Amino acid sequence: MPSIHSSLLLLLSALLLMGSPGPATMSLAATGAAFGVRRGASYLVGIVLGTIAVLAVVATGVTGAVLSFPGVRPLIVGGAFVYILYLAYQIATASPPSAASSSDTQPSLFGGLLLGVANPKAYAAIGAVYASAVLVADRPYRDGALKIGLLTGVIVVVNAFWLVVGATLAEVLRRPRTARMVNLSFAALLVVSFALSVFL
Repeated sequence: MPSIHSSLLLLLSALLLMGSPGPATMSLAATGAAFGVRRGASYLVGIVLGTIAVLAVVATGVTGAVLSFPGVRPLIVGGAFVYILYLAYQIATASPPSAASSSDTQPSLFGGLLLGVANPKAYAAIGAVYASAVLVADRPYRDGALKIGLLTGVIVVVNAFWLVVGATLAEVLRRPRTARMVNLSFAALLVVSFALSVFL
């Protein structure tokens, strides 16, 4: 029988750790501010799928094995950082919401998937939350399945929340100059949050 108390604690810690600002959440907020929810939806799906892949890798213990190969981690982090710079540029140069056009290049599903899989914060946060609680004692497979189910729900809710927050902010800030400042700020926060997640 799953422990309700342990499940609630797991959900609370997951919301706090996985929902805090980081490369994925900041990129979703920035995407929402620059492009809106509808145009950012495919990027959201990519982030969610990539983060669920991280969850699966952490749950099965594959993370340590993959990262033990020489040169794998720098390659993954380097590729993600190049994409972060590209994404920051797209966000910083996007038209203000009131003037946004279909010609602006919004982040793609593949880009979201890449960032979701290569996000250093995701491994740290998911690993910490996953290992922090036992929900079903003496039943490791049931325990793992329940934790994967609960954390998948958190991944969907948290990431959708940040996209909507960004889009809501854009709705409030319709003046072109103000919207441009918001886009530039989000782009800078995106790069800084990724750098901090790698080096701290």
